[in-house]
Amino acid sequence: MKKSLVALAALGAFACAAHAQSSVTLYGIIDEGFNFNTNSGGHHLYNLSSGVLQGSRWGMRGTEDLGGGLKAIFVLENGFDVNTGKLGQGGLMFGRQAYVGLGSSQFGTVTLGRQYDSIVDYVGPLEVGDQWGGYIAAHPGDLDNFNNAYRTNNAIKFTSVNYAGLTFGGMYSVGGIAGDYSRNQTWSLGAGYTNGPLVLGVGYLNARTPATNGGLFGNNTATTTPSAVTTPVYAGFASASTYQVIGAGGAYTFGAATFGATYSNVKFYGIGSTSPSALNGETATFNNAEVSFKYQITPALLAGAAYNYTKNNDVGPVDGATYHQGMVGVDYFLSKRTDVYLIGVYQHASGEQVSANGATITPARAAINGLTASSNSNQFTARVGIRHKF
Repeated sequence: MKKSLVALAALGAFACAAHAQSSVTLYGIIDEGFNFNTNSGGHHLYNLSSGVLQGSRWGMRGTEDLGGGLKAIFVLENGFDVNTGKLGQGGLMFGRQAYVGLGSSQFGTVTLGRQYDSIVDYVGPLEVGDQWGGYIAAHPGDLDNFNNAYRTNNAIKFTSVNYAGLTFGGMYSVGGIAGDYSRNQTWSLGAGYTNGPLVLGVGYLNARTPATNGGLFGNNTATTTPSAVTTPVYAGFASASTYQVIGAGGAYTFGAATFGATYSNVKFYGIGSTSPSALNGETATFNNAEVSFKYQITPALLAGAAYNYTKNNDVGPVDGATYHQGMVGVDYFLSKRTDVYLIGVYQHASGEQVSANGATITPARAAINGLTASSNSNQFTARVGIRHKF
């Protein structure tokens, strides 16, 4: 009897020790607000929408200490719409992130699952859309994925530890197509550097057949049917054989003021590879530049302004489109977890756009990211919102 009691006590102590070395955290964001759009397909629009400044979400993250500086980690993160309760990311249960892996205090982490690419990790945080502007302040159509419009399925990812301010990483997604190793394949590399007031980031992203199921554009869906690219900014080029992004950005803080800039070069190679197009074999190129300024007026009040320029080259008979976009925002923190904000975005387009099959050429329409495109070359939207983190 005494031996049994001793054994039970030992097992209980071991269980407590194991429990002390593991943790699971529940977290989330609820973002809701009122919007005004001057031209939503030709009409004024007043509506409520969820997840503009940051996507509404809830998630779980956990770690288990395995000893010797090694730990097991996981993240499951769901996106949702506050107004309707429906799932985000095309109805995926954990559409924002879902991965598991191992982390080393000496080298970094290796994770497997649905994850963010290196452009999102290292350059995206320097774009105003990821700061005070929300997805409506992202670059037209989020064409460079700086604002994380697209996640990557079936991804193997490495993230280094911090080496005196330098971090780096890479991601590779297997295509999963029998007999075609490169189809749906996605890979990226990136690095970031932080030294006091200076922050720098660079990244590269390459996705084969991005519009097909399992590809970068087509994977925000809970069915086997790929999600369609709807923005007129690059819908005519989404049938490309390869989508490539080269991005860089930086920011420097002087006291309460921060100046920032980002640049991206985006290419759609081999248009018409995954669906018929009148632009078969053509390559579309976009160059995008953003400059920004934000000022911490008080510890609780932040204001920002930015300008973005996007230029699409001529593609076959299509005269490339040009987009000018201005953004302003104010964010006031009621507490560490709750803030209210105001964002305004204006966009002007010129040149020409092309339909998904490349057959119909029309004057370029303004298309603020995440909104129904304008019926003409101009569009303005404003949002008043509240965000709560838990």
